[in-house]
Amino acid sequence: MKLLLVDDHAIVRTGLARLLSIIAHTDIVEAATGREGLAALKAQRFDLVVLDLNLPDLGGVELLARFRQIAPTPILVLSMHAEPLYVTRALEAGAEGYVSKNASPDELLTAIKRVAAGGRYIEHEIAQALILQPSMQGVTLSQLGPRELEILRHLAAGKSLSEIAAALGLGYKTVANNCSLIKAKLGVTRTGDLLRLAIEAGVNGRVKPAS
Repeated sequence: MKLLLVDDHAIVRTGLARLLSIIAHTDIVEAATGREGLAALKAQRFDLVVLDLNLPDLGGVELLARFRQIAPTPILVLSMHAEPLYVTRALEAGAEGYVSKNASPDELLTAIKRVAAGGRYIEHEIAQALILQPSMQGVTLSQLGPRELEILRHLAAGKSLSEIAAALGLGYKTVANNCSLIKAKLGVTRTGDLLRLAIEAGVNGRVKPAS
């Protein structure tokens, strides 16, 4: 099996390479940035891509979609985010599997083998959360201002607060404070609920907020 591992943390890549060494005939190509990963996928053929969505140059669901445009290689997301909405967005963008970095080594190996073989896999605890999450349909975003909608759009695309701050040219605290205001206006307390609300309302990387 030839695997492309895209993660900006060297210790994660090293640890995963050691874990995968127990699988016979596994060849791993490493990439530390989204651009390196895109270049590798254009240049070579892989059986599986293991992709972190929080990368310093290109990140989020938009990067996953770009990988999907290049090749039909199965993609397993390995992310620090375990919130169901990150999973939903990743699957909608074309990922075949999703595992958090809190998953056990055995579960990660199971996910890698299943997705590489053409199947699908979602970490067990995340799958349970997806099943049990309540619906938030009916909540309106009309009370949000342009900046708040823009921040919400970036959240729905899978970006972290620091990534949103960089993209919008704002300070991290400004973005964090805006997120708190958005939650207060929409009557939610958790970022996961805010993300689910954004997706159910149709906010995504292609939608521009009203001015």
